[in-house]
Amino acid sequence: MRLYELLKDVAVTDLPDREITGVISDSRAKECEGKVFVCIKGGTFDGHDAAAQMLEKGCSAVVCQRDLGLKEQVIVEDTRAVFPLLCSAWFGHPQRELKLIGVTGTNGKTTITTVIKKTLTAFGKKVGLIGTCQNEIGERIIPTARTTPEPYDLFELFREMADAGCEYCVMEVSSQGLEQKRVQGCRFEAGVFTNLTQDHLDVHGTMENYYQAKKLLFGISDRAIVNIDDSYGRRYISEIACPYKTYSAKGKADFYAEDIKLGAAGVEYTFTDGRVRQRVDFGMPGMFNVSNSLAVIACLETLGFEPQKTAEVLGSIGGVRGRAESVPTGLDFTVICDYAHTPDALVNVLSAIRESAPGKVKCLFGCGGNRDSTKRPLMAAAAADNADFLIVTSDNPRNEDPQAIIADILKGLEGKDTPYVCIPDRREAISYAVKNAEKDDIIVLAGKGHEDYQILAGGVKIHFDEREVVAQALAERKAAGRN
Repeated sequence: MRLYELLKDVAVTDLPDREITGVISDSRAKECEGKVFVCIKGGTFDGHDAAAQMLEKGCSAVVCQRDLGLKEQVIVEDTRAVFPLLCSAWFGHPQRELKLIGVTGTNGKTTITTVIKKTLTAFGKKVGLIGTCQNEIGERIIPTARTTPEPYDLFELFREMADAGCEYCVMEVSSQGLEQKRVQGCRFEAGVFTNLTQDHLDVHGTMENYYQAKKLLFGISDRAIVNIDDSYGRRYISEIACPYKTYSAKGKADFYAEDIKLGAAGVEYTFTDGRVRQRVDFGMPGMFNVSNSLAVIACLETLGFEPQKTAEVLGSIGGVRGRAESVPTGLDFTVICDYAHTPDALVNVLSAIRESAPGKVKCLFGCGGNRDSTKRPLMAAAAADNADFLIVTSDNPRNEDPQAIIADILKGLEGKDTPYVCIPDRREAISYAVKNAEKDDIIVLAGKGHEDYQILAGGVKIHFDEREVVAQALAERKAAGRN
């Protein structure tokens, strides 16, 4: 690709045109010959400081947002916004070949995107998925490190999807991805909002900043699907410019549920949009999954798919990994694995399970290190109010002392009478839960969900799959003669 072709929608330059071999923003890159380096100012490092060095390493030009006095510079207003546009151009604007569906919010994104993908696939469409658990191109699974990939990785993924024949791409769009402009240059056919509860305040600082970051999705969407059971959703519809439809599991909306029945195996309700009434049977428990499945029906109807057909598919779709996922025990108690890592998500999953629990609900949870510490006591209070017994342990401690994290958590148990134990080592905590389980207990392992790793001090990531830990504890329990 030629330099002028790369820059034609972004900047005008008087540099001589030349052949370009790629676009990069990482100053640590080893292969630089002929590439364009984009200077981005981050939290701890400013790429502008490395611009001259990148030219010495062989870069053909640098894109910057201030005059660096370099012969091969291209000055733009906002390099963070320009970088994804250059990545898009480099890969031939692949997002324009896909129908993009974006889902944002604190909770529910993974369930909704996964179920939309499964439903569209059942309709005969080839679909890509970008999300927290993994990325998918049709049936091909690609591991992921971020909910919303960095721009180069994102547009490379779009290119692979388009080349593989995908018609749709459904993706989780994180507040950080929006704020950092990773999806600049994308246009979503539909943007779905689920809810907003306390999370990522270590990044955004305040709930207002968090709200405004999520709101950015609706500036790049043709239409919005908004949950008005959430107060922030009700605020969005008074502020966003794009056309919108609302959904509700609790009252009247453009799409809403009536005659709701909740059970341990899932939910049943009647969906209506004022025109169609259709019974829905969805195999994931809790009122929050009434809301999640409504979002799927509403989104797909907005895109032209009949709700009756969507409801039929919902009845045949299984659960989602790490979302109220039942882990087989072969014994007379149940283990549930769920990603709940916010107070609201913990309330949702525990209250949903408790509604139909035959015995005690026991919750095992921790809180991540180097993350918003103010939600730790809130997590404890949420667990204490919705479970019969707590096992307080670690999540991803990162560079914090697990005992210090637990001390923050325990502040939320002051004045509560829910019994608890503290076992900092998560493997030992799970083993304790399994080995001490009684008939009809439901053990909820909260916080890790789909993750098969744990992040320790120094950023060390170790393999840690809770399903495997449960299986080992079950084997040890059986070996001890306890069945």
